[in-house]
Amino acid sequence: MSMTVNPEVLKVAALINKKLGDNTVVPASKTKGIQRITTGSLTLDVVLGGGWPMNHWVEIVGEASHGKTAIALKTIAANQKVNPNFTAIWVAAENFDSEYAVMCGVDLDKVLLIETNSMEDAFDAVIQFCQSKAIDMVVVDSLPALVPSAEDEKTMEEFTVGRGAQLTNKFFRKVGAATKRDLVEEERPMLGMMINQYRMKIGVMHGDPRTTPGGLGKDYAYSIRCEVKRDEWLETGTGQEKRRVGQTIRVRTIKNKTFPPQQTAYMDFYFSGEGIIPAGEYDRAKEIVALAILNGIVERRGGWMYYGDRKWQGAQALIDSLREEIDLSAEISTAVLDTLKNSPIVATDSED
Repeated sequence: MSMTVNPEVLKVAALINKKLGDNTVVPASKTKGIQRITTGSLTLDVVLGGGWPMNHWVEIVGEASHGKTAIALKTIAANQKVNPNFTAIWVAAENFDSEYAVMCGVDLDKVLLIETNSMEDAFDAVIQFCQSKAIDMVVVDSLPALVPSAEDEKTMEEFTVGRGAQLTNKFFRKVGAATKRDLVEEERPMLGMMINQYRMKIGVMHGDPRTTPGGLGKDYAYSIRCEVKRDEWLETGTGQEKRRVGQTIRVRTIKNKTFPPQQTAYMDFYFSGEGIIPAGEYDRAKEIVALAILNGIVERRGGWMYYGDRKWQGAQALIDSLREEIDLSAEISTAVLDTLKNSPIVATDSED
């Protein structure tokens, strides 16, 4: 260890490393920066600061059927394409829809399911997998569906208030050590993702009446908390022929310890393949154009869009070109991500 500090400090550091293991105490300048993986959505990647941060726990919270599970599945699918060895663990406290996962692009052979709604069994299994340092991602779907044994063993008339919150807080105290990786040496990083749901407080007359199961302590363990909400339905056809083929998902970062929080991403997600976008996909071209215009990569002059020596009449014409030209799409999306190095301009939301 080479440090420009008091020699006595170096002696203490050496003793601690001898007792607790190498690289327990290291110079901060030698540590690795935050490693990130893609969410599958360029807009969400930008809002988060480049993607999900590895060796951290994140929470996706929202109301029923607003896109929480889709975001988790799209994250797995996108990273399986980047890394053929990407391995995910999915705690299926609720039913796991394999057909829906395949529609989202997930390779089921690289996903291990833990089918249990026992809170103790699920948490113990997650900790063991994290300690193995052989996985890339853990998804718990969902926290409210996990049942503490103390509650499961009692009748409907008997109450076990607070037991789930106590176990959840204990889990995050224990899983923190299992999630950590060596500060200097290269070890396989992993991402922990908890899917949660809103519940309503009783008798709240002022302020936000919503709360989330698991107690308040868990919120301190998350590096990122994302609120997911359906913004609008995506429809095709007119009159009696009108059908819903997707939805615009709004993701707001309630908390982000790795990038400026309180920013919002919008993604068009399609669950029907009746339109141009296949089922289970985001409208990536639309995201790229919106971010490119916001960050000045694509210049808008009146109704014309300019990029390099090319121009298009209207944003839709540029979107159509990106859907057809893979190289152009990759070039502009890379330019968008490069803006993260210089305080990116991203979409913010003033609601709520």
